Amino acid sequence: MEVTRIFDLLPYHQLKFKPKDDVLASKENGEWVRYSLAQYRDIVDNISYGFLAMGVQPGDKIAQISSNRAEWNFVDMAILQVGAVHVPIYPTISESDYKFILNHAEVTYVFISGQELLRKIDHILPEMEKIKGVFTYKDHHEHKHLSELIDLGRQNVNKSLLEERKAIVKPGDVATIIYTSGTTGNPKGVMLTHDNIISNFKVCDHIPPFGEEAKAVSYLPLCHVYERMLNYLYHYLGFSIYYAENLGTITDNMKEVKPDILSTVPRLLEKIYDKLFSTGHKLTGMKRWIFFWALHLALRYELNGANGWFYELKRKLYDKLVYTKWRDALGGKHLLVVSGGAALQPRLARMFTCAGINVLEGYGLTETSPVIAVNDLTKNGMMFGTVGKVLKGVQVKIAEDGEILCKGPSVMKGYYKEPEMTRDAIEADGWFHTGDLGRIEPQGHLKITGRKKELFKTSFGKYVSPQPIEDTFKESLFIDQMVVVGENQKFAGALIVPDFTFLKSYCTVKEIPYTTNEEMVNLPRIRKRFQREVDKYNKCFGDTEKIKSWALMDTEWTFDTGEITPTMKLKRNAITKKYEDKIAKLFQ
Repeated sequence: MEVTRIFDLLPYHQLKFKPKDDVLASKENGEWVRYSLAQYRDIVDNISYGFLAMGVQPGDKIAQISSNRAEWNFVDMAILQVGAVHVPIYPTISESDYKFILNHAEVTYVFISGQELLRKIDHILPEMEKIKGVFTYKDHHEHKHLSELIDLGRQNVNKSLLEERKAIVKPGDVATIIYTSGTTGNPKGVMLTHDNIISNFKVCDHIPPFGEEAKAVSYLPLCHVYERMLNYLYHYLGFSIYYAENLGTITDNMKEVKPDILSTVPRLLEKIYDKLFSTGHKLTGMKRWIFFWALHLALRYELNGANGWFYELKRKLYDKLVYTKWRDALGGKHLLVVSGGAALQPRLARMFTCAGINVLEGYGLTETSPVIAVNDLTKNGMMFGTVGKVLKGVQVKIAEDGEILCKGPSVMKGYYKEPEMTRDAIEADGWFHTGDLGRIEPQGHLKITGRKKELFKTSFGKYVSPQPIEDTFKESLFIDQMVVVGENQKFAGALIVPDFTFLKSYCTVKEIPYTTNEEMVNLPRIRKRFQREVDKYNKCFGDTEKIKSWALMDTEWTFDTGEITPTMKLKRNAITKKYEDKIAKLFQ
């Protein structure tokens, strides 16, 4: 059978793949709870019957606020089977954003995973006139449990009505409205159809070189289109999906599951790198020398044996002595890692790929369902420092001003209730404006060079694109985050967040007593070391783009402190407003 609506994945899976007891798995109270496809389909159908019994109509909006778990899929598929629209919402957004989304989308039912999330919105639910009910995945006396909806469905089985509902759902119908967090203003509701998302995972099905025996570990939020599309891809390929408990347990969960594939954002790879580096510093004698020889070799890795036979010989030696231990820390297999959501440092891609952990960087937006381009394992399909070749069936062109334009079946239907905004984003002939700047390399790979709206002009009238400068500087082991500023100033400056994990290791090696972050970033010896890093990376840029003045931050930037979005993107406006005094001092 052909998959034309997202819920077709369930009968498709049953027809194409062998039965297994871990189509989905979540961890509850320290134990993996696994579900076969038969159990999966039974739960989904009963939730669907429950929806029908409650009077859910085609086009109704149903929200889900939850961490990754098997129940997310049960509710997702049930929503889609009855022709309703799924509105997934980040568990980490602000109260004002919850209010806006629930009202703007006119949500009728809400599914919430636990007490902590419930506390965040329980007091605002009475203000939402359209909401008819709330269900939770854990027992809470204030609201109904998911099991009650399943029981309602079992008591009201109506197979003919459910089949009628499925039959009226068309590939071009809206399946989901995903509200992008953005860096300014209210979130925008991106309307994606069944066909948008299906077209995207179908053209990505060649990327994982595994069969139905493969296992995937998932930890990125399923409410984000990147992880959600891959979640459907895993269904389409017959992979088992294991949902990690949280980011803090990801490496432990991977050791248990021994996955073949993991999707991630660069931040996790940076943390793993930091952990490996710290482990190396704890070694002594010859073991320590071997570790760092292996590390430095990996950081110089080039594809297809371009470094020559002697390099490859050393690589094989270090694989037995060092790299195999790195793989053991992530489950023991030659893992495939797909990275997206933010720019990946080429050094990380080189290092992990050299160690037998292939890291494939891709690029896309919520509005494009999401993948536009991605590196792959085919001949000449991978190039460090790029986001890979444009997917089959997707068109990309570079506008005169350098903006990446995209056209194809994965481009959204539009922004919900925002026709004017939709017209601004999508031209009459279907070309979508990504807002990103880029170029096509001679070999056909797409390279992102900046963000159109982030360009600023110095007082000399020269334009500066912050992102490529930031990405280059973040190749430094000392630098975790960085924002380049300088609108209407004589030169470019920067706020720099140190990689405090690495900085502590450095201080240990140099026998510098580490007190507090605040004291360390003001220590003359540390500032002098950072100046060496700034001088080193300034050589990569012209005079207009060089960082002439900089300040070290004494705390990490996080979503909770307001500097980054849930998808790990910098909130530039929030940062410049929050640190306006510190920025002003850069130019005095």
